[in-house]
Amino acid sequence: MKNCINLLFFVLIGFSFQGQAQEILEKGTVSFISSRNVYVKFASTKGINIGDSLYIYKNEELAPALVVGNKSSTSSVCTPLLANGMKVGDPVYAKTAVQKETPKADAEEVGSLPARQEKVAAAEKANPVITPEEDDAPPALRQKARGRISAGSYSNFSDYQTLHRMRYAFSYRGDHLKNSKFSTDTYITFRHTLNEWEKVQDNLGNALKVYALSAKYDFSPTSSLSFGRKINSRISSIGAADGFQYEQGLGNFIVGAIAGSRPDYSDYSFNPNLLQVGAYAGFVSSDPANFQQLTLGVIEQRNRSKTDRRFVYFQHSGELFGHLNLFSSFEMDLYENIGGEAKNTLQLTNLFVSLRYRLSRNWRFSLSYDNRKNIIYYESYKSFIDQLIDDETRQGLRLGVNYQPFRFVSLGVNSSWRFQKSGLNQARNLNAFLNFSRIPVANIRASLSANFLQANYLNSRLFGARISKDIIKGKLDGDLYFRKVAYRYASNETTIRQNIAGASLSMAFMKNLRLYLYYEGTFDAGTSTFHRFNTRVIQRF
Repeated sequence: MKNCINLLFFVLIGFSFQGQAQEILEKGTVSFISSRNVYVKFASTKGINIGDSLYIYKNEELAPALVVGNKSSTSSVCTPLLANGMKVGDPVYAKTAVQKETPKADAEEVGSLPARQEKVAAAEKANPVITPEEDDAPPALRQKARGRISAGSYSNFSDYQTLHRMRYAFSYRGDHLKNSKFSTDTYITFRHTLNEWEKVQDNLGNALKVYALSAKYDFSPTSSLSFGRKINSRISSIGAADGFQYEQGLGNFIVGAIAGSRPDYSDYSFNPNLLQVGAYAGFVSSDPANFQQLTLGVIEQRNRSKTDRRFVYFQHSGELFGHLNLFSSFEMDLYENIGGEAKNTLQLTNLFVSLRYRLSRNWRFSLSYDNRKNIIYYESYKSFIDQLIDDETRQGLRLGVNYQPFRFVSLGVNSSWRFQKSGLNQARNLNAFLNFSRIPVANIRASLSANFLQANYLNSRLFGARISKDIIKGKLDGDLYFRKVAYRYASNETTIRQNIAGASLSMAFMKNLRLYLYYEGTFDAGTSTFHRFNTRVIQRF
């Protein structure tokens, strides 16, 4: 009896091994590394599925290093698991299963083959192995380019003045031109007032604004050199920088340097006397579900070879936990020169902190504090009341709550408070809105808003309503709005009351060609009126 049991045991073990797959290692090679993915080349990816782990030898043992996210017949696009970066040419291994060849079916079993084949086909449909049509991974460098040319007129008519301004703009961004290592970024505007061409001749910088004009060369996926005028996203609050910018990635860490000058404060033109040099280091997390980016740098700015400013810069953006996102930046001055006496110091000069929290699909909260210096507007087409509210509410503490009770309805309240120890220059603001993203039957969008501002020198109230509609879907959009404004200066007991009405149309003539028409009329309680007519043509390519 005992011998029978042993015999049965070995028979079952034999059958189990006969049906079990044998694992082998398929060797691949890292062919390309981007900022987020690692491309691995194999002789064939037939036995590799999306979601499989790829391994490297670490201390003479196999350790998981990559996860397959997509694949072709000979290449796989993977997400790295290790903090330490990989290099092109590194060997990578995939565990694939090889089934023993099953014997051919007997003649009497042939009739049952179609049924078995149907079951296999059904199983393959339920658990497909995705194999794209292309034989190789996408090109390491692929061109992405987009551009826009626009021409616009801005006309103001009032009881005391008529003004016509023209504005032309060109923007173009080309990444990896012709699949090369070169990229470019350009944004240039030119504006002038009719019958005032002499002002352009006196100072071209007042009319011509170069907001971006740079070229970049990628030495590798993690190393690049830029030249020209460019805003560095890792140290964005210092604004555009003219000159050279170099950046090198080291795994999750980044080091960089800038050398050149700053745009002129008066007209944003090139000024070689405003020299600037700096270096920074940063960290970028590799987990897309919990993105973190930090930058710490030191920058020195000069004016005609004399030190004008030396400061430390810090910037952070990312998700703290759950649905809580944080963006913060600050600057601390390390040097000051007062009355000709230069000395090293440590003083917080600019601070901005913004928290955004999504409690649920319906509730969103925001909290921010801003004590940055005033922004210089080289161009602004906002109305007087909008510009006034922006100036009085940008700095200080701001709290916002948004609630979406229904799919097409949302409402919110934003409050801001600007304060100083001296009690001067205080401002309080309350803004509320109710939006309807779609009203059934009429198929229009609508919004209601109210704004209350109280400052040391001014009190104002603003109520507004707006409706928008796709008149011809994709071809013609329309917009109507009305605003009722009342504001009073502390130095004047008279309250100024205004009614503001406006309308706009957006027309698409072709896929990438659009015409915008805009009108706004401001009517005082007395006899004063002010009209604005704007037109703009935009060609995208």
